[in-house]
Amino acid sequence: MNTEVIMLVEDNQDDATLTIDALQANHIRNKIFLAKNGVEALDYLFGQGVYEGRSPIQLPVLMLLDLKLPKVDGLEVLRRVRADEHARLIPIVILTSSNEDEDRLKAYSLGTNSYVRKPVDYDDFLRVAGQLGQYWLSVNEPPYNR
Repeated sequence: MNTEVIMLVEDNQDDATLTIDALQANHIRNKIFLAKNGVEALDYLFGQGVYEGRSPIQLPVLMLLDLKLPKVDGLEVLRRVRADEHARLIPIVILTSSNEDEDRLKAYSLGTNSYVRKPVDYDDFLRVAGQLGQYWLSVNEPPYNR
C-alpha cells in the first residue's frame, strides 16, 4: 500500500464506503483517512483535538471534500485549509451531490481545484473515482516533490 494519504471528508457512511470501494477498484492503493465531519478534518490536518501530536507537516496528497457536513461545512473547511500556509497547496476536489450554482461558485472562489458531482449510478461512480485518482495522483504535477 502507498503511504501517501488521501483524505476523504464525508459524513454519509454509504457514500464514504462507495468512494473507498471505487478508489480501490481502480487500483488506487493510497491509505485513505476518513473524516466524518469538518471538525475532524481540520483537527487531523492541523494536529489538534484528538489528533494533537500528529505532525501537521504530513499532509494528504489529495482531499475529497463533501460540502454538506455536520459541525463545520465543506466550504468552511476549504476556506481554512486555503488560509493555512502549510496546507493551502493540498489539491482539493469537492465531491458532492449538490448541483447548486451558488455552491460551485463559492467553492471555486475559495480555491477548490475541482468540483465533481457524485454520480448516482454505481458504474459511473467507479469510472469517475478512477478518473479522479488517475489524474490527481498520476497525471497532475504537484507543487512539491513527493
